[in-house]
Amino acid sequence: MLRVFWCVLLRDLTLAMRRRTDVLTTLFFFIIVVSLFPLGVGTERQILQILGPGVVWVAALLASMLALERLFAADYEDGTLEQMVLTAQPLSLLVLAKITAHWLLTGLPLVLIAPLVGMQYHLSDDAILMMMVALLLGTPVLSLIGAIGAALTLGLRGGGILLSLLILPLYIPVLVYGAGAVTASGIDMADTRPYLALLGAFLVAALTFAPLASSAALKISIE
Repeated sequence: MLRVFWCVLLRDLTLAMRRRTDVLTTLFFFIIVVSLFPLGVGTERQILQILGPGVVWVAALLASMLALERLFAADYEDGTLEQMVLTAQPLSLLVLAKITAHWLLTGLPLVLIAPLVGMQYHLSDDAILMMMVALLLGTPVLSLIGAIGAALTLGLRGGGILLSLLILPLYIPVLVYGAGAVTASGIDMADTRPYLALLGAFLVAALTFAPLASSAALKISIE
């Protein structure tokens, strides 16, 4: 089964590399949104340090949503998704491979450029490191939860708007604890471990249930 997982993962990554514009759009959207706030609120160091964690997380979840509508759409249109449903392999495993590819293309780049973003908001080295750790734990949750919404709205007219309405409320806990971890890292004697523990718990729960829920939603959408 692991071989099938890698085959689907490598296939999605290869197809994405042939459409680099889609991948770069997400990254540039994140950079532009994060960069606009200092222009709007001013360059005062203290204000930017307060706003930074929340702005980065809001930009991260919006950037993650940009590519969600395409997560299953191409396979749905060319019939590949129907073949995946009919195959003897567990559909949840195939879905997990596609979600992993989505995170590698949209979530991981955000983690890697977090230091540059942190410098824009005058965050300390500890806060930047905490932001990278929080994004590393939180962005996979965004992809996993978003996959459920993408599967439920597959093939629907106006599915993008419906997708946003469905999953944005589910993103709130990740947003709160992800931004809270970065903010707490800048406070003396504040303990950031509870924030990271909760993000880790969200990740384990999402890894356990989201592929199953997404595969069930895909079967309903195809039928």
